[in-house]
Amino acid sequence: MARYTDAVCKLCRREGQQLFLKGERCLSPKCAVTKRKTPPGDHGKKAAFARKMSDYGKQMREKQKARRIYGVMERQFRRYFKEASRRKGMTGVTLLMILETRLDNVVYRLGFADSRAQARQLVRHGHFNLNGHKVDIPSLLVKPGDVVAVREGSRNSTYFKDRMQLMQGAVTTPTWLTLNVAEQSGSVVGSPAREEIAIDLNEQLIVEYYSR
Repeated sequence: MARYTDAVCKLCRREGQQLFLKGERCLSPKCAVTKRKTPPGDHGKKAAFARKMSDYGKQMREKQKARRIYGVMERQFRRYFKEASRRKGMTGVTLLMILETRLDNVVYRLGFADSRAQARQLVRHGHFNLNGHKVDIPSLLVKPGDVVAVREGSRNSTYFKDRMQLMQGAVTTPTWLTLNVAEQSGSVVGSPAREEIAIDLNEQLIVEYYSR
């Protein structure tokens, strides 16, 4: 399975903003975007003063930003866009709704992980059940009525014991999810609305990119 293995802080610097790919570190003074505001590479400073970006460049950067936030490779992202274009409604908003309902994102939104990358690893290692069945596929799409829970065998691990203590009254979940800290589970009670997806993205630029 293809995945990005280079330093993720470079991705934030390339986009010129925090993508929150490393959890708590992104909120600390150690954040790469805070320390170094120029793009990565030998020509980073020069690129920062480059000429105005073209419309195509803006569209591509927005698409890349969305891919990097959700940790999706290009081919899979294109498949999500095709699926969004087949559904009713605004394609850009539907695309974000599909990305939000990925299992790894739901685990992150429920507060079981500090970042989507960490949530993806937890799912791959088989620490969660979906509707009572063990799952290890981060890209699974959840739907209303689904229940995501920490597996019984994982609840006594040091990670989840510490995590549950941190989650006591400290997790704010979107309205389309409900969290039960005592049972270490969360339920999908609806579909994500655009105003609840607190991500600085212009999804219309992504639609324009793939509509060229």
